[in-house]
Formats: sequence, structure tokens, C-alpha cells
Amino acid sequence: MSVLYNAYCRVYQTIYKYAVYLLDWTEPELIKGAGSVKKLPCEVKSRGIDNVLVVTDKGLTGLGLLNGLYGELDKAGVAYTVYDGVQPNPTIGNIEEAVSLYKANGCKGLIAFGGGSPMDCAKACGARIARPDKTVPELRGQLKVLKKIPPLFAVPTTAGTGSETTIAAVVSNPETHEKNAINDPRLRPKVAVLDPELTVGLPQKITSTTGMDALTHAVEAYIGRSNTKDTRKAAEKATKLIFDNILTAYEDGKNLTARENMLEASYLAGLAFTRAYVGYVHAVAHNLGGMYGTPHGLANAVILPYVLDYFGETAYKPLAKLADAAGLETAGMTEEEKAKLFIAKIREFNKRMNIPEKFDMIKEEDVPTIAARALKEGNPLYPVPKIMDPGDCIDLIHRLMA
Repeated sequence: MSVLYNAYCRVYQTIYKYAVYLLDWTEPELIKGAGSVKKLPCEVKSRGIDNVLVVTDKGLTGLGLLNGLYGELDKAGVAYTVYDGVQPNPTIGNIEEAVSLYKANGCKGLIAFGGGSPMDCAKACGARIARPDKTVPELRGQLKVLKKIPPLFAVPTTAGTGSETTIAAVVSNPETHEKNAINDPRLRPKVAVLDPELTVGLPQKITSTTGMDALTHAVEAYIGRSNTKDTRKAAEKATKLIFDNILTAYEDGKNLTARENMLEASYLAGLAFTRAYVGYVHAVAHNLGGMYGTPHGLANAVILPYVLDYFGETAYKPLAKLADAAGLETAGMTEEEKAKLFIAKIREFNKRMNIPEKFDMIKEEDVPTIAARALKEGNPLYPVPKIMDPGDCIDLIHRLMA
């Protein structure tokens, strides 16, 4: 990595860090607690919205998980149209289908119901409605939406993405096998519903990978160079909640307290990274998802310890603080020892929840493309502890290969 390029990245990140103070960082209004999803329709109606598009997926509609919401929408006098065609990595086609339904049915607002994929789809749908002159690829990047989107209400059914409070939407392009990340404060939901009852039926595999997704958000935000006092506090609390509850939620899925705590952790981690950004874990994960359809939470879980290893001493201090915040036994340890204990704990979580150590689908011929696309996303934007060059990224991807 040339000294000049390194300096360019740091200058860019510093300017961006202070420029975003000029943006609107109003957080979503929260509706929390068991059964709280049934309160949402009255909130929607109170905002003068009587017709919404519900964006979800066929898995959730097949389980009947939205039936309670539908009933309350009927009682509140809110008409609704359902788009349940969202794929695990929502595509540009999904977005355009949702936009067409929204317009054809005269909708006035959006309810995103599900994991990160329905929320990304709903956000990108809102962006396209606000900017009909722009395609999804043209909205890719920072602050490309700029105009007000339809009111967006978010109901997470997984404790992981934190998308109910973030300004980001990620959309796959099946033609190029790339992911388009759209980042703009206009995408932030107006209301978020944290109802633990909606997560009780999650399979162990989804519980584990989405939980580690949330941990990745908290960690990458915390070790980066664009933190604020509030993002540090949110990341520390999220990390503590995850360390204390993820295995319980995984092993005893009906434990409502653990489920509620994981939802709160996911939300807090979302608060942290939407302001302090993520890092190379996400950059590589996004491109594995685009290339192979790898679920985002799974990708983050596998990649996280390898990226932390790469950062080495540049991340020891913040990781040591996170080890203390998480309540690990660190008495008498140096910063390096605490940091390495924290990384070891991540690997332990992965092992206990049957998350693989490596990937078996990465093809050698794809490695240069994945690395180039990951660095295109990560540099110069992500304020990581140590800036990665192409050789470093290729080495990292090789370490991820089974």
C-alpha cells in the first residue's frame, strides 16, 4: 500500500466523518415488547396513512407470521397489498416488482416485515419511488437518494441486521453478480417494532448467523476511526448483550428474554454502524453474497475473526475494551492478550453454533474479482484500523477457502 494512497484514504475518511454531522440522524420511534407488532397499524393510521405495501418473503407468509398484523390493519382501516417475492439476497428485479405493486395499488407507505432482505427491498423500493429517474445501480453509493421516500415502518423477524435503524440497503445485481449498497439517511425507517415473539420460531441456523451478524456490526463500528461517544456506548452494550444471550437464544429458542435481548442488541449495533460504518468483513461478505449467494450473516460470522487477525496490533486497544465490556475474564491481561481472547471467543461462538471455519464454494479464478470489488467498496470509505491493499485482500480470501 503506497503512503500516498493510505494518506488519501485517511483524509477522505476524516472529511466524511465530520461532514455527516450535517445530516439528519433522527432515530426511529420504537414500539417494543411481546405482541407489540399489533400496535403498529394504529401508529400507521395516526400518521394519515391508509394504504400500505407490505414487503416480506414467501417463507414468512407461509408460516402465517403476518396474520396478526393483517388482522390489526383491517381493524385500523388500513388497506394493504402484499409483496412476498423477496429473495434471500434481494435483486433489482425484486425492487422493480415492489415499485410496480406500490404504484398500481395507490399505496402511501411501506411496511418491511422480515429479516434484512425484506427491509433492504422495502428501502430500495422507497428510494426508487422517490427517485424514479434513477436506476438501482445509479443509486449505489453515498447520498444518492436525497429526496424523501414514502413513510417506512420496519418489523424485524431476526435479531441481526439492525436494518430497522440503518440508512443502508443492499441489492444484488444478478447480471454482474455484484451487490449495490445504497446509503442515505432518507432510507431510515420512521418506526421500528421490536417484538420478540416474532423471533421465537427462528431455526437455530438463522439465530446463530444473524446474531453473529449483529456482533460484526458492533465490532466493526467500534474498532473503526469514525466513532462518536454514542456509537461507542451502543456498540459496547450490544456486544455485552450478544455475549450474554446468543447461546441461550440458539439453544433455547423459546426463551423470550434472550430473544428480546438479542433484538435490542441488533438494534443497538445498527445504531452504531449506521453512523460509524463497517469495514472489510462486510466488504468481502457483500461480494461473496453477490458472487455465490452466500447468506450475509453466515459470511460475516466466518470472515470476522480472520479480518480481526489481519488488523493485529492496530485493533488491540479497542478489542481489549470490548473484551472488558463483554464481561470476559481479563484480569491481569495485556491489551494484546485481551484482544486475542476476544477473537478466540468469536471463534468459540462459531464452533458451538456449528458455523463453519471456512468456505468451500470460493473458486480460485474468482478471487481477484472478489478482492477488487471488496476494496472498491471498502476504500476509501470504511475507516478501518489498517488499510488493506489488493495483495492483503487476496491473501485474506485464500485464508477463508477450505
